[in-house]
Amino acid sequence: MTIPELIESIVRDFVAVIPNIVGALAVVLIGWIIARLSANFIRRIFKTIGADKLAERLNEIEIIHKSNMRIVPSILFSKILYYVLFFIFIIAATDVLGMPAVSALMGDILNYIPSLFSAFLVFIIGIFLADFIKTIVLTTCTSLGIPAAKVIANVIFYFLFLNVVMITLSQAKIDTNFIQDNLSIILAGIVLAFAIGYGFASRQIVANFLSSFYNKEKIKPGDIIRINDVKGEVIAIDNTSFTLQTAAGRKVVVPFGKLDTETIEIFDESTQAES
Repeated sequence: MTIPELIESIVRDFVAVIPNIVGALAVVLIGWIIARLSANFIRRIFKTIGADKLAERLNEIEIIHKSNMRIVPSILFSKILYYVLFFIFIIAATDVLGMPAVSALMGDILNYIPSLFSAFLVFIIGIFLADFIKTIVLTTCTSLGIPAAKVIANVIFYFLFLNVVMITLSQAKIDTNFIQDNLSIILAGIVLAFAIGYGFASRQIVANFLSSFYNKEKIKPGDIIRINDVKGEVIAIDNTSFTLQTAAGRKVVVPFGKLDTETIEIFDESTQAES
């Protein structure tokens, strides 16, 4: 083939592909316009129904707040819709150009998007549930006077959070068997160490707490009692101790556990009058 024939062949092939290039560019342009309009429409819908205000509770969750990440549904979902629609039109453009391999690859990515979206929803719902359970545990432990209530609540939250992450990765079709096997061993060690450390550190407080269930009915505010040579009036009772006010004006806090190990005198009004 001579040089003029080679040049003529190249020009002919280029001219033949121009309609496909123009068609692909037109498809991309139309896709971009439709994606932008759809995204703006969804953003207005979310703002109208107040979805951004509902998400404020999510942004207040400690782990999200500390990460300096702010989730705004109107922006998030409009961006997702924009890129999904634009991506679909890009796939159509590759079909116009006659690029089946690229179209197949992009089609696989598009088919993966629903799994990614469902994984995101699982993560958001899981975070809400973990924070809800954390709040319940914190409120319960605080009301019962259990020591280190915030620590216990945080441990439970992060334990649930790690499980949520594992479920999210599985939903996104990511193999987590290796991570789960190692994470289970690490979590078991952490929980065991925490349980042993917490048990040793708070055994006396827990003993007083349990003692209060059995002995709280034995005394009441206003009673005059003597314990360990300390005599006074019971002026306050909580979940682990009670407070005496002596005749000298001193306030003495006595753990409930003392009621199980010490001899206590309770004076009634007639005895108090005689004394």
